[in-house]
Amino acid sequence: MCPISSLLSASHFLSDHHTHHSATVRPRPSLLTPDNTHATESQSLLHLQLPTTLHPLQIATMVSHQEFATAGKQPGLQVWRIENLDLKSVPKALHGNFYTGDAYLLLFTTSAPSYNIHMWLGDECSQDESGAAAIFAMQLDDSLGGGPVQFRELQRSESNTFLGYFKSGVTYKKGGVASGFQHVVTNESNVKRLLHVKGRRAIRATEVELSWASFNKGDCFIVDLGKEIYQWCGSECNRFERLKASNVAIHIRDNERNGRAKLHMVEEGQETPEFTEVLGPKTAIAPSTPDDEKVESTNRKKGALYMISDASGSMKGTVVASSSPFKQAMLSPEECYILDNGVDKNIFVWKGPRANTSERKAAMSAGQKFIKDKGYSSKCRLQVLPAGAETILFKQFFIDWKDKDETTGPSQAYVIGRVTKVEQVPFDASALHANKAMAAQHGMVDDGKGKFQIWRVDNGEKVPVDPASYGHFYGGDCYLILYTYKTGQIIYTWQGLKATQDELAASAFLTVKLDDSMGGSPVQVRVTQGQEPPHLMSLFQGRPMIIHSGGTSRKGGQTQSASTRLFHIRQSSSHATRAVEVDACASKLNTNDAFVLKTPGGVFVWRGVGASDDEMQAAKHVVAFLGGSASQVAEGKEPAAFWSSLGGKKEYQTGKALQNVIKAPRLFGCSNKSGRLIIEEVPGDFTQSDLATDDVMILDTWSQLFLWIGKEANAQEKTGAPKLAREYLDSDPTGRKGLPITTIKQGGEPPIFTGWFHAWDPKMWETDPLDRIRARF
Repeated sequence: MCPISSLLSASHFLSDHHTHHSATVRPRPSLLTPDNTHATESQSLLHLQLPTTLHPLQIATMVSHQEFATAGKQPGLQVWRIENLDLKSVPKALHGNFYTGDAYLLLFTTSAPSYNIHMWLGDECSQDESGAAAIFAMQLDDSLGGGPVQFRELQRSESNTFLGYFKSGVTYKKGGVASGFQHVVTNESNVKRLLHVKGRRAIRATEVELSWASFNKGDCFIVDLGKEIYQWCGSECNRFERLKASNVAIHIRDNERNGRAKLHMVEEGQETPEFTEVLGPKTAIAPSTPDDEKVESTNRKKGALYMISDASGSMKGTVVASSSPFKQAMLSPEECYILDNGVDKNIFVWKGPRANTSERKAAMSAGQKFIKDKGYSSKCRLQVLPAGAETILFKQFFIDWKDKDETTGPSQAYVIGRVTKVEQVPFDASALHANKAMAAQHGMVDDGKGKFQIWRVDNGEKVPVDPASYGHFYGGDCYLILYTYKTGQIIYTWQGLKATQDELAASAFLTVKLDDSMGGSPVQVRVTQGQEPPHLMSLFQGRPMIIHSGGTSRKGGQTQSASTRLFHIRQSSSHATRAVEVDACASKLNTNDAFVLKTPGGVFVWRGVGASDDEMQAAKHVVAFLGGSASQVAEGKEPAAFWSSLGGKKEYQTGKALQNVIKAPRLFGCSNKSGRLIIEEVPGDFTQSDLATDDVMILDTWSQLFLWIGKEANAQEKTGAPKLAREYLDSDPTGRKGLPITTIKQGGEPPIFTGWFHAWDPKMWETDPLDRIRARF
């Protein structure tokens, strides 16, 4: 009997199918105040009866399994199945196939390297198998130094990180090791099974009863007969679903059958005799079934943060913050924390680097008991995150999250837990057209030297702005800027923070009108004051874009300027500069930038330690506009008059700006067909083929949001696209309101969009994607 087997049979310390360590969590009603608000930070929310040390029998098994000798040595995916309470490697060709009666352990290694450990549990796996998977996961984590991110994956509720490893989807097969089913690559001809393919982005193929009763009109099914594989398409399934199901069928042929099977496409109502022979006489086909419940984006902002600690001798949890967004400083390196996003079926456990061993070891079981005792769905996703390896989903709940600069060479940054590295590309205007990745990262379609025209929104109409005042934008106004470059046009809609609701509405209406007058081909970019993209800033060629906090550029309509004004000057990564008027207060200063301060007694130009020469040059333009001669002030050598003009010396931003770190972009399909916003993330590294032509897609690059409108998207989605984007941003747990929103139509994608996709093919949609994939049958 193997060590795991003897441990489980001797102790049976596992309590249920989804709970792998004994623990009890008892909510304490007394912690609700009379008005039912959450307890304060000092009050204990829950009491975790977790062992402060591991069970002696557990310690006995904490030896490294022989399979782990090569674990994590090479980038890529490794998969093991729990067989007779031991580990058995799954052949690479069969990765993505899971027996519902089994438990699996997966390790994904990036080239950084960083590690993800996934414990996958089938619906019908036994307590012993799930317990063995938990122990092996702990062993594997130990063998890799406690640094991996750990995921608990339950059948049909897997994380996007997990699903991203299998671009052809995951397949659930009936049975398991107890029934004698093995993971073997074969050419066998006696296979007889029916797979129900579900999903547009996260693809799951589930083995169902081989009977007409299993079919419905809205989905695709695969009848796998070994040497012959049939893809059956219901009359109500859409083109994108057919495309994804075809990928599953091709994957089965090429991997499970070593390419020795023939594929057939069958439409509902056109079944061949060979097809019906195996299923018997055709019966009535059931109507389409609705998709599984999707996460409503407005739930994403709901989170709570708890600290778990055993400082008192037993594990306890206390409320740190009852709702997101959080501050990164709330996480003490000496403690472990639970981030509760149960409303979205996500629970995160964060392990502080200096937390004690017992707290770190108990992280997974603490998360599992938290899910159980909160009454959350057993399908809740659980992630255990060591410091430094936080996932995007976790970090989005923190309004000020800063990563360390994770580099492995010149200008290369890695995002931990992501499938591939995101490389920082230095800006070079002369290479923009040749390098789409650069264009995308720096938000530059060209060097800004094209033609442009500016209008101000005035009484519902667009009024031309005097070219002499180009570059000045006032917070009480809205503007339309039409930019024409070599291969297209962009309409920037700039909206001041003090513009009236009527002006905001008029600016949106006039943008659509201008777009229509040009055949609907321009790219539309909505810009909120203070969040101008680099390309818009570059239009003024060597001069900064000057943004006034209020007032208007309307003749005779200017409001009286304040006697003391402070302008923050910052250069973008593409070297364009912007001067934004901010409150005249010392707390607004930033060591990385330059500032111009106008007072009744004169003008100061303050140079932060990290300010560039280009920012100082831009300051001269601001001084020329304000009038007077300026006194140069170096950070740390300010005269008393400087501080008194700002209301006294205060703390300000002194940390150095992070360099060469890019957050990995995320792609979502979104729909409001049901009357509410539903979004679904594309798992893994997305490609151009993930853009569904019958959807509106959101590409979130963190500093900018792109709305891509497919040609077959419905009218409601097309007209409601800007609202979709705003709702998406409003639901962001970090509150990233005001990001530039760029609307792009299928076929008219500029390089600032296509550069985020590897190997973009401008001719992809000239031929039918379904015809292309049928050619592979």
